[in-house]
Amino acid sequence: MVSKPPAGDGRTGHALSPEDSFRLQVLLAQDLKAVRIEESESSPALYALTDRGEARIPLSPNVRLDKYLRHLRELLSGHALGSPGGYPVFLTRWTRHGQMEGLNLGRLLLTGEPEAVVAVVHSPGLSDELARHAWWAMPSIENARLMLRREAVARGSMGPVLADFLVEHLPFLQDEHLDIMDTVVVLLYSGVLSDAQRAAIWRRGKRVNTHYVGFLEVAGWDRPQPLPLPLPARAAPPMAAEEAAVLARAFTAQGQTFLTAAAEILEHPETQEVVNRTLDAIGRYFRAGAAIGEGNGSGLVGPLVAAVGLASVNHTLVEPIFARSSAIGSLMRRKIAPVVTPLLEDIRHLLGG
Repeated sequence: MVSKPPAGDGRTGHALSPEDSFRLQVLLAQDLKAVRIEESESSPALYALTDRGEARIPLSPNVRLDKYLRHLRELLSGHALGSPGGYPVFLTRWTRHGQMEGLNLGRLLLTGEPEAVVAVVHSPGLSDELARHAWWAMPSIENARLMLRREAVARGSMGPVLADFLVEHLPFLQDEHLDIMDTVVVLLYSGVLSDAQRAAIWRRGKRVNTHYVGFLEVAGWDRPQPLPLPLPARAAPPMAAEEAAVLARAFTAQGQTFLTAAAEILEHPETQEVVNRTLDAIGRYFRAGAAIGEGNGSGLVGPLVAAVGLASVNHTLVEPIFARSSAIGSLMRRKIAPVVTPLLEDIRHLLGG
């Protein structure tokens, strides 16, 4: 009979208590999909996703919990990656730079390391199945946004799951304006949202106008997405054919909706990033008029002047102000008023106000 090395002798797996070591040997013999660790002082546990569902092993630490969990992760890393010293440090430098192609991404999910899950989530090689396993291992708003950017995930079974999660948690972002903008853009980009969901997010802009920014950004893409709940179109005044082409976007139902939302944002932006992204979105949307403006300068009149002016807008207009100030809220709005006020006049001109 082969004697079992005593627990705590320093070998991989045997720094754990005997009962945990035995249970883990049995568990690791199975075809695991992902592992996560509950680091609760009162009831630490290891969870594993298997073909048959979720398995749980209550842990019985025989040393201080942080040290014990380090031993546990060393065992898991040795089993998954052949790296008995724990999750390889060099991988943390690759996590956010798309340099994971040479690795088996699925094996990373077996290490019990949150950083390894993030590495999988960031990888260009993320598949719908891997997304499901990573989501089980570490469900979070940031991970949902990252995974939903991948077409394979958005078009797979996980697309609606992640989109529903983000829609449900969007109200809880409250004053996290950058997160709100990024979440709305990802949701729109994914193409997973129903018309009802798009309309519901748009209506949230009435309470927090930052929600509009993502819609304005995607409206100016090469393959624009229509804005929900469009306002009535405005009758265009008589003009030359080339002028009509420039103003077409402004006077349509979509253009009037875009301009109304842009005005609401610029009247009460909350952060500098909201201002920057809104200005870039306005310029992108109206850039079709730039060529006419350059070729006909002095002959531009009325709404055409406003449309061509908006086509030249971008975040560089406020760069000198923001370079000298980190202000947000009402103080920021006072500082940028010399830039924003003329833009709002152009917008109101195109709205007929």
